[in-house]
Amino acid sequence: MKTFDLISMCFRNLFRRKMRTVLTVLGVVIGTCAIIVTVSLGLGMTKIQEEALAQMGDLTKIEIYNRGGGGKESPVLDDKTIKQIAQLEGVEIVTPLARADWDAMEFWIGDKFRFSSQVIGIYPEAMEKLGYEMKEGGYLTEGNGKKIPIVLGEKAAYQFYNTKKRDGWVYPYPDANGKIPDPLVNVMKDEITLRLGRSDEEKIKLVEYEVQPQGVLIADYSKGWETEDSVFMPIDEMKRLVSEYKKLNKIKENPNSDKGYQNVVVKTSDIKYVESVESYISETLGFNTNSMESIRKPMQQQIKQQSMVLGGLGLISLVVAAIGITNTMVMSIYERTREIGIMKVLGCEVPNIRTMFLTEAGIIGLMGGIAGTIFSFGISWVINNWETIKMALGMVGDQGGEMGGFGGMMGGMGGMIGGMAGGSKVSLIPPWLVLVAVVFGIFIGLVSGFTPANRAVKISALEAIKHD
Repeated sequence: MKTFDLISMCFRNLFRRKMRTVLTVLGVVIGTCAIIVTVSLGLGMTKIQEEALAQMGDLTKIEIYNRGGGGKESPVLDDKTIKQIAQLEGVEIVTPLARADWDAMEFWIGDKFRFSSQVIGIYPEAMEKLGYEMKEGGYLTEGNGKKIPIVLGEKAAYQFYNTKKRDGWVYPYPDANGKIPDPLVNVMKDEITLRLGRSDEEKIKLVEYEVQPQGVLIADYSKGWETEDSVFMPIDEMKRLVSEYKKLNKIKENPNSDKGYQNVVVKTSDIKYVESVESYISETLGFNTNSMESIRKPMQQQIKQQSMVLGGLGLISLVVAAIGITNTMVMSIYERTREIGIMKVLGCEVPNIRTMFLTEAGIIGLMGGIAGTIFSFGISWVINNWETIKMALGMVGDQGGEMGGFGGMMGGMGGMIGGMAGGSKVSLIPPWLVLVAVVFGIFIGLVSGFTPANRAVKISALEAIKHD
């Protein structure tokens, strides 16, 4: 039997009893809708959760802290450890954030304006990979031995104050007219000098270095508070300056002090690597760590549990639909027993009869899957735009009777989750979910039709012809 003839015959057989076929397909539609919508809500809530957490901090970033203690068994967060971490799968970049723990480093513009904030040493190549964005100029580069390259936070210019005045500060806050005053200096154009040693301490020897500002960052608290008013320089330059300062002033190292860096940042290439990398650092290497994973994982687990409950309800609907398909096929075989006998007598092969009934069941699943997917897109659109629809229809509060009650439920869902999302879609239906839904619908049809199809091929031809 040709494929086209087989499919044509299947459609003719299905539409002999239009109402029964429609009701059977409707069962698959309801089950498919339930599965797609519940999964789409889970995907939407997961994305909303990640967007909300991303505003709090980088989801792929792990911060490592030196436990200290100075004991022989204490791990050391040094360059050797950093290289070891960099070899882990999924690690994109590892860099120290070495904050100067001494106040002997001063930036000056002339003899009047002095900088007062944090100085941070970092691997220059890490700045772009950590997601820092430039407002002006370019990213940090290695020093050339002449001028020390630096990159400043967006509001670092306001940290330069006039030392000749009692209150020599200008603050980045709007005045009565809503205008933010300009800083006292232009960090990209003015000549900046770095002094080692405090100017107000006579016994400390001062050494001056020329500085080359290379750019100004955009302040982004999700990337770190240091993007606002700190100064970044290459970690090697910071080490050199610290060494020269201590040598110049004959400052000896404290043998009991902690070795290595106090803070190191790890950036993974994907969020899926965060858990394994953080686990290795904390459990194997023995360092304290911090990441958004500790917040994200419990939230994701909660959403997963909710999705499983809702998905279970959808699965029940599909089971009911499968029973409906089985019932339809059994009734179809009972009504067409004589037809099956005639087909066998005329020489129709048994596999063709089985294929015909399986195809009919598969078509029911296919139609239900396609129709269910279309309806799911409609339901998803309504969920995502419920507030707009409610406003357009004038449904406010408890007005509208039963429809108002439904509106309250939908509005509550959209308002609660949509409010968290800040405009993000609550229900997301990716292409793969559409494909899975349609294929699953066909699969349900084939599984449901398998037993009736086998029953059809076992019918005796002579007994079938005698059947009314």
